[in-house]
Amino acid sequence: MTIYLYTALKQDGSNELVKGKVEATDVRSARQAVRDLGLLATNIVEEDAVVTTTKKASVKKAGKMPKLGLAEQIDFTSTMQILSAAGIPIIESLMFIETDSAKLRIRQVASELRRQIMNGGTFAGTVAKYPEQFGQVYIGLVKAGEDYGELEKTLDRLLELLNKQAAIRSKVTGTLMYPVFVILLAGFIIIVMLVFVFPVFKDMFDSMGMQLPWITRTLMSAGLFMKKNWLGIPLVIAAISFFISFLFKWKPSRWKIDALALKIPVISDLLQYSHFANFISVMQVAYDAGVPILECLTLSNLTLTNHTLETRVVEATAKVRQGQHLSAALRSTRTMPKMILFMIATGEQSGRLGDMLGQAVSYIDKQLDGIIDVMTKMIEPIMLVVIGSIVLVLAAALYLPLFASYMGM
Repeated sequence: MTIYLYTALKQDGSNELVKGKVEATDVRSARQAVRDLGLLATNIVEEDAVVTTTKKASVKKAGKMPKLGLAEQIDFTSTMQILSAAGIPIIESLMFIETDSAKLRIRQVASELRRQIMNGGTFAGTVAKYPEQFGQVYIGLVKAGEDYGELEKTLDRLLELLNKQAAIRSKVTGTLMYPVFVILLAGFIIIVMLVFVFPVFKDMFDSMGMQLPWITRTLMSAGLFMKKNWLGIPLVIAAISFFISFLFKWKPSRWKIDALALKIPVISDLLQYSHFANFISVMQVAYDAGVPILECLTLSNLTLTNHTLETRVVEATAKVRQGQHLSAALRSTRTMPKMILFMIATGEQSGRLGDMLGQAVSYIDKQLDGIIDVMTKMIEPIMLVVIGSIVLVLAAALYLPLFASYMGM
């Protein structure tokens, strides 16, 4: 029996990293022993190998590595998959990327990975040292592919998964860019009008000697105050931006926002389908790679950024661990679309869960396209109403005193 050192993730939803030792005959048995402890292994090495490596003065510590964006991960994984399919060894593949990649950060990543693998590491084990750069989903799938001798297929599945995530992000970002741009433009116009236009009319309104409407008085006072204290405008904008950012980062407020967002019509559908698109995609890739269903759920849950959805899936994972069927456990979350649950249940009963997960991914993509199309059509008239209302208020504030003056003549 050999002693293996492991690094693993807790599967209780905390995603906390733990380290320990197990005795096993080989790496696969050691990984199974870690699974039996209720953990998801991210790195397993022989204790003797670690001791020997530590004693070697020539071996360097894990170097710094830049974080890859989604597009850069796609480029890196695509090149690795192509070279792996051509039968080129990992070391030579990384050397090619290090030499010929057009992006500096990708070359730096390839260089660091190659250096550590040449010092005796494995590709999956080295990637596992950089969870911030690659993410736990990437690490878990590469590890599974290497353990089951299907690294080439796993890289192909990973590439498909990354492309799908990029497509979903592009759709959601494209939908939100228009309203965000309009809101920023409206804010800029309001500031310009208050600071530069309204003060110009002050002397004319004062010469009329009449009581100004409340809306004119309010906006005039705001404009004069902002003109006198114009240095405070950037500070106020920065403070508001910081406050909004804080609300989305501070856990108690973010959790409440996550829960509230799931109650807003259309927005709720967009959030659910965009989250579960990634969730089901990761589950399909992991399941096809031979990862046990509990580990599939753990890896899939890492893609959920909405706290409410994440908590409910953690509860479903606990029910699966207790012996409940996957479809029944996910049904208890009360958030996953019924059609997806039906497909998963059908896959479980027919023994074709992988195929049905693929069908579920296609179904989600179509639904997400429909929801984004509806939101795009809704946003345009809403933005017209918002801009029209702003113009109406500003025009009313300027012209109501003039109309009152003409009526009094």
